[in-house]
Amino acid sequence: MSQNALAQIHELLAARRYSVAESSGTGLRIQEVDSGLSMQAELQGEILFFSLVCATVPSDRITPAVMRKMLDVHNGISTSHFQLSESDGQTVVTLNNFCKLQEMGPDDEDDILSCVSFLLVDVLHARDLLAADLQ
Repeated sequence: MSQNALAQIHELLAARRYSVAESSGTGLRIQEVDSGLSMQAELQGEILFFSLVCATVPSDRITPAVMRKMLDVHNGISTSHFQLSESDGQTVVTLNNFCKLQEMGPDDEDDILSCVSFLLVDVLHARDLLAADLQ
């Protein structure tokens, strides 16, 4: 995929009322205007990766019980996956999704919009799921 593909993705999302800004030569910062939720998108070859921060908490709050909730097949989050990254005693909990792009046709546009939509819905559910454990 080319820089042109990133411009097309930017245009597609902006036309759907998302606030979109370039965050790097291959990345976009996407904000859903009504909720204020923001995510990052990164284009690597033909794969468009999406990541949205659920929470940043002291690392000791990520207990085995919290991990089980995140990994439980019945947790209600079926279209995205959790990822943890740690820095300076803090753990950032993100939800992630991706799609493979072909030729930036209508099917790819549907895939991009679906990934963004699923991620926004999943993060709301994830925050509810983990709220009591991560406070």
